[in-house]
Amino acid sequence: MLGTRLRNLRKPLVAAALAGAMALPAQAETLADAMVAAYRHSALLEQNRAVLRAADEDAATALAALRPILQWVGEYTYQNIEGFDANSASLSLQAQMTLYDWGRNAIAIDIAKESVLATRAALVGVEQDVLLGAVEAYLNVRSATEQVELQSNSVRVIGQEQQAATDRFEVGEITQTDVSQADAALAEARAELATAQGDLQIARENYRALTGKFPGTLAPPPPTPKLPANLVAAREIGQRTHPLIQQAKRETAVSELGVAAAAAERNPELTGTAGISTTRSKSISGGGVSTTTDVGTIGLNLSQTIYSGGRLPSAHRKAMAQRDATRSSLLHTARQVDQAVGNAWAGIDVARAQIGAIDEQIVAARQAYNGVREESLLGARTTLDVLDAEQSVLEAMANKITAEANLQLAHYQLLSAMGLLTVENLKLGIPTYDPTAYYNAVQDAPFTSRQGESLDRVLRAIGKQ
Repeated sequence: MLGTRLRNLRKPLVAAALAGAMALPAQAETLADAMVAAYRHSALLEQNRAVLRAADEDAATALAALRPILQWVGEYTYQNIEGFDANSASLSLQAQMTLYDWGRNAIAIDIAKESVLATRAALVGVEQDVLLGAVEAYLNVRSATEQVELQSNSVRVIGQEQQAATDRFEVGEITQTDVSQADAALAEARAELATAQGDLQIARENYRALTGKFPGTLAPPPPTPKLPANLVAAREIGQRTHPLIQQAKRETAVSELGVAAAAAERNPELTGTAGISTTRSKSISGGGVSTTTDVGTIGLNLSQTIYSGGRLPSAHRKAMAQRDATRSSLLHTARQVDQAVGNAWAGIDVARAQIGAIDEQIVAARQAYNGVREESLLGARTTLDVLDAEQSVLEAMANKITAEANLQLAHYQLLSAMGLLTVENLKLGIPTYDPTAYYNAVQDAPFTSRQGESLDRVLRAIGKQ
């Protein structure tokens, strides 16, 4: 009877661990659901979209500098001179416009446009980070859930073994030492279960922070994304498409233009002014005579800085230093992307090799466990030998859970390193933020009229009005 009980201690751990995954409800959350939720929930994306809109307005501001400035000025003056009162009131309309600045404003517009493109690339980089965070959170929850199931099953099985050891001790087949070893193993299994449950709760909280809700039942991950033909091809894709490289290229262009802008500060500037004004004056003395004067003015102003105390040359040298810095930053970024692609590719190879080796380890460990368990019934093995053999199976299965999650994550890390981890490239099938809509609405620096109405529609579409 006792031998039969030992033989039926438990079913294989693999079958027990997979039993829950086979019974998923029809509405299980998918990895795509997690990424969509993270994309919609991310405050970081909202922040960087606002940063982009501010850059769009910089482009509008640069364009507005080419247009005339029209303003009105009202003035009232009261005077008391040796006991006599006098007052005057004037109203004027003034206009001023830069007629020619030898390229200053044109360079400023180009700088603003390049800055917009750099900020758009930065937004894509944030999108990639958000989606990769969602993938990692999703896989962590699934892995933690499987670890809890595995540890729960271990507690159940070791509890049965502990009870069997107690029964054998009572009939004199083993010693108290064997029972104590089983007690210690059961306590250790319960501690491991508590750790796994804590890890699961942490993973759930992280999932909620990224997606805005706690995870339900998570479906198995989809097939891993298709890889490029080889590592060289992956590196080439990364150099072409990664948003950090695109951002660094635009920032380098901005710094190049900055050198030209610093040099242009030494050029002359021609401005035109025009104005009309009317002034009404009244003096209490002399019968309170009132006079009205209407004046129209027009003028040209040509100016150039001859000596700035060294400020303009210093600004020019500073711009050149900044240009050199952004060039080096571009090179450094390209190298980092190249390294990230290589690391992710290696991670895929390592995870695949680990899974293959762990599968062999599980098979061998289970065979060893079955043999040790049978030998223990014949008195050739101790209870500790049985527990150690079972722990080997458990550790191998836990390692496989981690390796499978690492394999999935490495594929998405590779997509991110190549600059392809975006909603559009993944075809998640949801409306995405259009980074050009706001720019198109403000690029002409609209004030009112149909352009202003178009801007209002854009603001309503993105929920900012």
